[in-house]
Formats: sequence, C-alpha cells, structure tokens
Amino acid sequence: MTKETTKPMTRIWDAAEHLQSDEDMAAYLEAALEENDASLFAAALGDIARAKGMAQLARETGLGRESLYKALSPTGNPEFATILRVVGALGLQLHAAPANVKTAAG
Repeated sequence: MTKETTKPMTRIWDAAEHLQSDEDMAAYLEAALEENDASLFAAALGDIARAKGMAQLARETGLGRESLYKALSPTGNPEFATILRVVGALGLQLHAAPANVKTAAG
C-alpha cells in the first residue's frame, strides 16, 4: 500500500484582493511613491487598477485594457501622461512635498 502525500495548495498573494477602500488604495500608492522606484510605483498602480476594475478603467481613460495591463506591470514603463490619466480615473491624487535632505553641516 502506498502512502499518498498531498501538498498544501498555495496561492500567490495579490495586493489587489486586499485593497478595499479608497483610503487603502491611496495609502498603498503613497507607500510605493516613498520607495522612489518607478517599477514598484507602476506595479502598485496596476494593483489598484485591478482592484477597481481594469475594464472600467480602460473605458474611463480611453486606453486599451491590454495596454494598461502591460504599462502597469512591474516591467512596464508607462508614459507620465498615462500615469496621470490612470491616477485621475482612479479618483486619486499625486502630491509633492519637500524631501528630507540632510546636508553635511546638518
């Protein structure tokens, strides 16, 4: 008699499944901005877009759904105009603030 081994089923964690509110989405995007990594920011924006609904976002921005998936992936390189259209359609805003830069004297 052979003993069957069953491996536990695992799923890849998907941030889009956990972004429930506009506040969650804004905080997630803000955290991505703070990392100063363009690909991370694009991927976070893609997660938010998937949480809201990529088809709806495509209609609101006038961009193709496949183009959005590609641009808002970790390997995507969206134009800034695309980022602004997507952020606006998602009901979010980008903000600028002074960087906390320390000088040699300070």
